[in-house]
Amino acid sequence: MIYNLRKIQLNALFLLICLAPFLIQAQEINSPNKNLALKFELKENGVPSYQLTYKGKAVIKPSSLGLEIKDAPSFMDGFSITNTEQKSVDESWNPVMGEEKTIRNNYNELLVTLAQAKNNNRYIRIRFRLFNDGLGFRYEFPKQNDLNYFVIKEERTEFQLAGDHKIFWIPGDYDTNEYAYTTSKISEVPLLMKKATIEINSQWPIKELAVQTPSMMKSTDGLYINIHEAALINYPAMYLELDAATYKMRSHLAPDAVGNKGYMQTDAQSPWRTIIVSDKATDILASKLILNLNEPTSYKDVSWIKPVKYIGIWWEYFVAGKSTWAFGKENNVKLTDDFSKLTPNGKHGATTERAKEYIDFAAKNGFDAILIEGWNIGWEDWIGNWKEEVFDYVTPYPDFDVKAVHEYAAAKGVKIIMHHETSGSATNYERRLDRAFQFMNDNGYDAVKTGYVGKIIPRGEHHDGQWMVNHYINVAKRAADYKIMIDSHEAVRPTGLNRTFPNWVAQESARGTEFESMGGLNPDHTTILPFTRLMGGPMDFTPGIFQTDLSYYGTGSKQRVNTTLVKQLAYYVTMYSPLQMAADIPGNYERFPDAFQFIKDVAVDWDNSYVLEAEPGDYITIARKAKGKNEWFVGGITDENARTANITFGYLPAGKKFIATVYADAKEANWNENPQKYTVTKAIVNSKTVLKQFLAPGGGVAISIKEANDADMKGLKKL
Repeated sequence: MIYNLRKIQLNALFLLICLAPFLIQAQEINSPNKNLALKFELKENGVPSYQLTYKGKAVIKPSSLGLEIKDAPSFMDGFSITNTEQKSVDESWNPVMGEEKTIRNNYNELLVTLAQAKNNNRYIRIRFRLFNDGLGFRYEFPKQNDLNYFVIKEERTEFQLAGDHKIFWIPGDYDTNEYAYTTSKISEVPLLMKKATIEINSQWPIKELAVQTPSMMKSTDGLYINIHEAALINYPAMYLELDAATYKMRSHLAPDAVGNKGYMQTDAQSPWRTIIVSDKATDILASKLILNLNEPTSYKDVSWIKPVKYIGIWWEYFVAGKSTWAFGKENNVKLTDDFSKLTPNGKHGATTERAKEYIDFAAKNGFDAILIEGWNIGWEDWIGNWKEEVFDYVTPYPDFDVKAVHEYAAAKGVKIIMHHETSGSATNYERRLDRAFQFMNDNGYDAVKTGYVGKIIPRGEHHDGQWMVNHYINVAKRAADYKIMIDSHEAVRPTGLNRTFPNWVAQESARGTEFESMGGLNPDHTTILPFTRLMGGPMDFTPGIFQTDLSYYGTGSKQRVNTTLVKQLAYYVTMYSPLQMAADIPGNYERFPDAFQFIKDVAVDWDNSYVLEAEPGDYITIARKAKGKNEWFVGGITDENARTANITFGYLPAGKKFIATVYADAKEANWNENPQKYTVTKAIVNSKTVLKQFLAPGGGVAISIKEANDADMKGLKKL
């Protein structure tokens, strides 16, 4: 018996030794709450593969990992695992500005080292971080004798989905994110792609069937899945090629002017590939996974980075028919021309007089700043000419007095936001960057809106390629040297870099309010954006349009903004940004002073956020606590369908009473009929209050909640 037992033990030990090389080829980790499970293994021929499950349900089925390299062996196969490391992290950090005062960073990590014996043991690492709300992973390329410089031909990261999910998508395009969203099954994307690829200025649709990230999906078994990337630095943006028959997605990188995807020098790494997943839509919106995967800022002083609520000489260019960016009638100008000799068109918007009117309005209503577009020479032929020397960023038009406007604004306690449109000429902007930023310092500007409308120069580069990715970061870093905040438009979509570069406070990078004057936005558009574009960072959506029927201006336009007035108020809560614009023309706010009060009151920086209810494409209701104040604000929006929002108040301190001012759609309101019909009521609420609130088709609700004494509450009813 003893002999037989020893023989069994020896046989088992021999079997374990024989299997050891194979056992090390598979590794598994769980999320801290055990809901998510990641398995990594090497398949046949040493191909790296991973899979992800949520509460036992397949999120990503076995999917290959790797990269193709130009003129060198690939990082696709022939690997063996030479080392694995695991660790757990649970820490907290405080963003400079954000939806939360404190963010928890809690994950379990697996780091796998993969060597290729056939290539002199050249090796790479794949680092996985599994959070309670999803997975992040990236490729790492350590410095080594046989890996110094290499050119990426294509990244081949796969995402094998488990079924024919509902997907909220826009076409894959190297130069724009400004498409309208389409909602369909994955299998239906090929049939809908042509219709979805509408004409947009400066577009380059991907030849392969592909969609942009963030890609938001919902499975038939109730999982919400979001695929994007984090920490996009020195690397091209990722799109998702789609095999609609097998539901497989595969990474596709933006090329440069000669067709290469990325130029790497070790030590180096890719951005993180992110998969956020939950069985609750509200968890997707609450996720901070992408921010957590970005590096902390290295800025020593961040005191100059502050939230901003602003107005601007902007919307009138789109709708009023009386204003233009350009000063002259000519359509062929050079920066060396004498612009005082141009023929004035009589419609120039950015005049000294007009700027002072906006400054007066801002000062009267408590706004921090005004944006002035069209103040500088060059707008006569700025678009569509692929022109390099298009703006100089320091020379005003003859009717705009920089010094006078600065002094007038300073006396009123109002800041001016600079505008730097590049017309896509990044080379011109970089040459002039320091002079432009010094001009801002000299004249009291501490924030700038940059724009990249048009085809990129260097010619052949794309908005989302490695060269431009590095350009946007360079602008943010150089701006920090001058203590200037950046709001970029038409740039690559964000990937959480506002943590690393907190002066890069906001971006557009999606179809925003300006398109309400150019074909309109579908009523469901803003119920999708928080699940897609805003997953990567704050959006300068420019809400607050009160005059939604644009025929009001007598220009012959039949266009309309496809929301109710109250839905525009709700955007200040549902569309997060520390830079928020009241985008309408000041006179329209003066016509609706009671509704305008909400915009004047609402905060733009927050201690806490609470996603109360959400369903992508249908509705969103969010509550937030103002930074450092006992004030709360609620915003709820719906798509083209009327609904009843279920608004709870459990985030309020228990045992206390508060006054809630409720801005609501009137019963007869509708986005295309009676959009300006609304009610404003006050009532008493506490932490146990539940409000069932009607939202009109294309409508919303906005609520401000403040502490009050007994005298203030006298005569008010409880909700």
